[in-house]
Amino acid sequence: MLVDGKHYRTVWFEDDKIKMIDQRSLPQKFEIVELSNVNEVADAIKNMIVRGAPAIGATGAYGIALAAIKNERISESSETLRKTRPTAYDLFHGIEYVLKAMENKKDPVKAAEEYANLSIEACKKIGEHGASLIKDGYRILTHCNAGWLACVDWGSALAPIYFAKRQRKIIFVYVDETRPRLQGAKLTSWELKNEGIDYSVIADNAAGHFMRTKEIDLVIVGADRIAKNGDFANKIGTYEKAVLAKENGIPFYVAAPRSTIDLSCESGEKIPIEEREEDEVHYVGNERVTPEGTKARNPAFDVTPSKFVTGIITEKGIFRPGQIANIL
Repeated sequence: MLVDGKHYRTVWFEDDKIKMIDQRSLPQKFEIVELSNVNEVADAIKNMIVRGAPAIGATGAYGIALAAIKNERISESSETLRKTRPTAYDLFHGIEYVLKAMENKKDPVKAAEEYANLSIEACKKIGEHGASLIKDGYRILTHCNAGWLACVDWGSALAPIYFAKRQRKIIFVYVDETRPRLQGAKLTSWELKNEGIDYSVIADNAAGHFMRTKEIDLVIVGADRIAKNGDFANKIGTYEKAVLAKENGIPFYVAAPRSTIDLSCESGEKIPIEEREEDEVHYVGNERVTPEGTKARNPAFDVTPSKFVTGIITEKGIFRPGQIANIL
C-alpha cells in the first residue's frame, strides 16, 4: 500500500521486532507499533491493532519467529497466540507454517517472512482473477475491511477492485460502515481514498435499499474461515447481505486465499464464533449510546451458508462453493 507516496506492508519484521500499522488510530492518525515479545503480539491481535484474517495469519507466523529468537517457550507461545481470535483460520495456518519449518530445522524468521510473501502473492492473484468479474461502470458493495489493512498487502475482497482500477475501469464502491467497530467507515474508506476510487460510506442497514433500487451490481466480501462445503464466516452482518443479494439477483462473491480454507471443518456449523466485549456495542468512540445497565450481545462474525454464494475467488481462480475442497 502507498501512504503519502511511501510503500508499507500492514505487518513486517525488522530489527528483531514485529512492526505493524496501528489500525485503531486510522483514519485520524497513521502510526506504527513495535512489538518485542509474544504477549505484546497476542495483545495486538486481541485488541485489533492488527486485524483481518491474512494479516493475523502473518502476525501469528512472525509471533512464533519472535518467540524463537527471544528464547521464549514455543509451545506456550503458540497457545497464547492461538487463543486470541478463535474464528480466523489464517492465524492457526500461519502459526503451523513456522512450527513445521522449525521442525525441519529451518530459520523461523525466514519461514515467517516466506509465509508473509506467499500471502502477498496470493492476494495479488486474487485481485487479478477477481477483476475479471468487474465490468466498466459497476457499483460494488463491500462489508467490513478486506483490503490492504486486512492482509499483508493488496487485500482480498478489495484486491479485485484495485486491479479493476488499474485496468482503467470506472467503478463505484458502497462501503458498509460495519458496526460496531466501523472497519468499513474507518479503514475501507481510508484505503479507497488513497487509491482514488469513488465511494460512499453507507449505514449497514441501507444496503438492502440500494439493492432493491438496483444501484448495486456486485457484492464482494472477505472471509475469516471457509468450511469444506463452502460455508464461510465473515464479519457480523455478512449473512444478511448474502440473503439480500440472493433475493435481488445480485452476484455475491467471497474473496480469500487458500490459507483461509479449513478442510477439517465440514460445514459452517463447526466454525467457532468469537463474541467480543459488550462495550463495543454500548459505545461509539468515547460516547455511550445505550442507557446504563443495558445488556448487549456482540458476536464478531456470522456464518453464511454456501447456497447464497455465487463463487469464491482464490489465488487459484474462481470456484463454486462445492468445488472449494478440490483447490487443496
